[in-house]
Amino acid sequence: MGLALQTQRSPMPGFGLGMGITLTMLSLIVILPVGALLAKGVTYGPAGVWDTVNTPRVWAALYLSFRLAFLAALFNLVFGTLLAWVLARYEFPGRRLVDAIVDLPFALPTAVAGIALTALYAPNGVLGGIAKSLGFKIAYTEWGILIALIFVGLPFVTRTVQPVIAEIETEVEEASATLGAGRFYTLRRVILPALAPAALTGFALSLARAVGEYGSVIFIAGNLPMKTEIAPLLIVIKLEEFDYDGAAAIGIAMLLIAFSMLLVINLIQIWSRRRIGHV
Repeated sequence: MGLALQTQRSPMPGFGLGMGITLTMLSLIVILPVGALLAKGVTYGPAGVWDTVNTPRVWAALYLSFRLAFLAALFNLVFGTLLAWVLARYEFPGRRLVDAIVDLPFALPTAVAGIALTALYAPNGVLGGIAKSLGFKIAYTEWGILIALIFVGLPFVTRTVQPVIAEIETEVEEASATLGAGRFYTLRRVILPALAPAALTGFALSLARAVGEYGSVIFIAGNLPMKTEIAPLLIVIKLEEFDYDGAAAIGIAMLLIAFSMLLVINLIQIWSRRRIGHV
């Protein structure tokens, strides 16, 4: 009996201490700020929160933020996974440079990214000038916001999926081919099921990053109410007006919507993992 208990012990001691530190830091960094926001909403009252949120300007800002964040995350899911596949499976000149560039949005201050994107896509910029000559506008429109959100969210998908792709043995694909499976069938039945959990995680991270993005968006958005005004900017406006209750109300609305979306994504992720386990 004593031998059995000894063999079940973890080789790394200090579980109690480690768990205590983890829960303490999680409480200080995540739980307490979120709890303070919810407590502010309780103080303000459900009716006050609803009255603040239930206005055309706030609904337009929330719809714009979440809609474009979702589209940006979808774009990053496809092209971020493709980029991860190229970096993990192929050797080519400049591969290390491209691999380093992927992490640039992590290191670049968001305000600097916003200024750079605005200078590039403004009507007098290089790409913005080309777009203007073709009859459409990028900066100060929803297209500009979408580009900024794609920029900040792409590394989350690529860096989440890339290690999983590297762990998939090429022999698995070769075995599928020798059994007569075509490339599309191998991709659909062999590669994608193995990538699905990591890809959904990257999608969720990219979505969460885009929903709360502020610095890289405000310069390129134009910030026109009911048109290109994002929800985080509306929160900042409320704070500048010393309307802390109103800012908290919009923050609670964003929190609830984001939590619902992430919950659905996590449920899909759990389902995909169980489906892979049953295959």
